[in-house]
Amino acid sequence: MPLLSPRSTTVRWGSDTFLVSNIEHDLPGQADKAVHQKAVAAGTANPATLLSEAAWEAVARATTRPDNLAVQLQPTSQAPSGLLMEENVEGATLRSVVTRVHLNELLPGIQPRTGMAVMETPDPLVQGITDGNRPRSTVRYQYRDLDHLRNHVWQTIHGTLSLNSYAPSILARKVTRNLITHPVEIAFEDGTESFHTVVTRDGITRLASAWAVLAGPEADAAEAATTAVDALFAKVPAKAPGGSGGSLGERLAAARERWRRSIREEFTREMAATEPGLRAVQIAQTYVLPAQIAVGVEGHPGRLLAAEDIFDDAIRSVLASVHVEFKQWDAAAQNMEVATRALKRVIQQGDSLVSQGDLQTVYGLAVGRIPVEEITGLFNGTPPGTALWRSIYLVHALTRPELLERLKDQAKAIKGGKRMGLKGFAELLGPLIDVPWRSHKKLVTTQARNAWNNGGVLTADVTKDWDPVPTDDFTELVAPALAGDKNARCTLAVAGGVALIADKLLTRNVGSGLTTAKANGGVPFRADVNQVIEDLSRQDNELGLWTLALVANRFRSDALPTNAVTMRQLIHKRDAADGAQDAYIHFKTDLGEDDKIARDADGVPQPLLQWDVVGASNPERARKLHPGPAPAAPGSSAAEPGAEPLDGDTGTGTGTHADADTEADESVDSRPPSQKAADQRQVLREGVATARDALDRLHLLEREVGSHTPVIPQTLLDELLASLIGLQTDIENLRRKITPDEEADEETVEEDGDLQ
Repeated sequence: MPLLSPRSTTVRWGSDTFLVSNIEHDLPGQADKAVHQKAVAAGTANPATLLSEAAWEAVARATTRPDNLAVQLQPTSQAPSGLLMEENVEGATLRSVVTRVHLNELLPGIQPRTGMAVMETPDPLVQGITDGNRPRSTVRYQYRDLDHLRNHVWQTIHGTLSLNSYAPSILARKVTRNLITHPVEIAFEDGTESFHTVVTRDGITRLASAWAVLAGPEADAAEAATTAVDALFAKVPAKAPGGSGGSLGERLAAARERWRRSIREEFTREMAATEPGLRAVQIAQTYVLPAQIAVGVEGHPGRLLAAEDIFDDAIRSVLASVHVEFKQWDAAAQNMEVATRALKRVIQQGDSLVSQGDLQTVYGLAVGRIPVEEITGLFNGTPPGTALWRSIYLVHALTRPELLERLKDQAKAIKGGKRMGLKGFAELLGPLIDVPWRSHKKLVTTQARNAWNNGGVLTADVTKDWDPVPTDDFTELVAPALAGDKNARCTLAVAGGVALIADKLLTRNVGSGLTTAKANGGVPFRADVNQVIEDLSRQDNELGLWTLALVANRFRSDALPTNAVTMRQLIHKRDAADGAQDAYIHFKTDLGEDDKIARDADGVPQPLLQWDVVGASNPERARKLHPGPAPAAPGSSAAEPGAEPLDGDTGTGTGTHADADTEADESVDSRPPSQKAADQRQVLREGVATARDALDRLHLLEREVGSHTPVIPQTLLDELLASLIGLQTDIENLRRKITPDEEADEETVEEDGDLQ
């Protein structure tokens, strides 16, 4: 069949015009089942690959030409592993096929750039998969349920497009650089049957931008994400009605094929026109994408990395070589990647004084592979299975003298630096520590990570030899700490210090608050974060030790204390249904009270302020700099200067839609215009009230929406502002028309003075 030259056309995308010259005449159809099975058979027979048949099914289904896939996988005498692409990374060799894949067969995978941001939908648990002692070139993503998967995919695409989009470039030229992908087993905690698919690990922005192109020039990030989720999952239920219809994977595959069939039919109709329109271009440029799919991995001899970690580490090495050295992720993502890769290198080298099994446990804890609840059985002393105890054991493990210098050396090598002090190392720990509570404390995540950049909890004693003392009540450690028990003191330093940082009661370089009022985060003197924690945990500082113990006891990983944020932020939480029940607070310490909680003259517990924390670290210095009785701490009901309460329900109670009469066609409405005007006035009032309601609810949601995207995108804010300015102008013009005499009278009053 003769080859046809690609068609070209000019299309408008928003306010811009693009010349598109590579529009294909046809789209690839569904591959023959026999060819599909041939590719699966070639994959399972290739000695250089190790994937299950279900994984090969997903790979073959994703490709547009399974016959080409089979050719690449066919071994020869000169190439025993076939025509696979090989990449040598740290500790392993990756083998991949290079092919073209269907857009709606690719799920966005996990990447540090997205995984380290504050997200309302958490990442799945990632587990390596082995066959005996050999690593498989796949991993398992474990979600809570099918809704968790859908929401996570929606969030990733939405958040990616909120940061960046290549939509205009893809519209004009298609995706031109290979996406790095690999098969994944999608598993569920609720018992839903698992299935296999292919995920994108590098090129998520290109993948999301392709969905943005397909969604259209008027679609925002949310609409593009919804388009993708609908095409990927098609509202397929977790269980087939009546128990028929095949497995979940088969039903999802059939739904995706139905979607592609409808898209091909739409494309055929569009291309039948004399000149292809915008919709034909959207489909042609996004229907398939170039990709390399990792299908084989081989660990290098002498590397001691656990078999289940080899493949994921190899993929991450490829990604990091691009995004740490060239197209950089943000600081938190880089720190997470550097810290975990440094730990992996120490494991691979095998010369650490820490046992390999312990290092693997620490790594699993650091990357979230080991759930918080499981730490009870991992360490001596049976520590409670809480997020705070996870942080204690993680800090302890990563700062052991026998491990700390090796980790710093490897981190320096990865970052390309010549030296790394304790503050530089503490900076790497911040994104590791806040994983369990990142979304719940998102309002203060930036300040908390800045505090880690300023030394965190890495005091002189914490980085020496000590062992955590497991307890359900941190106040039990105060007495032994005062008696000289270093283990108790360091446990309090890390537990209380992490809690103070996470709840924004200790921030970076606290001297910046010297001129700030106490209620707004002021401090009595300048000191770095790790120095404050070191002084709080001194053996002779009873006030400091009690402060650390009480804060650690009250710490919660699922909420933010009311004294950790400004009153303006608290105002938006006031009307939440569970506001009073869900809130918690840290209290100031008073050694004269039986429960060590300070109270005002009325017996009301006083909230803990950053001033109190820093002052407790060195009470003598605080008294010298600020002599005289300290003013009473403001109660939790005090308002931030200039803060205005947010009205509650501002709705009129009449609903948000106009009456049916107002929606009727005016051509059949015989009422006088004045009666119609009355209806439209009510529509206007209700519309403004509805807008007010929506804005109030957006304010309430702002604290829950992850930092990956603003609650209202900038483009929409600009559009709303322009509309509101136009509305305000029209209302003002109407007002001036209706009240010209009143305005004239007002001018007369201004000239002649008040008229009695």
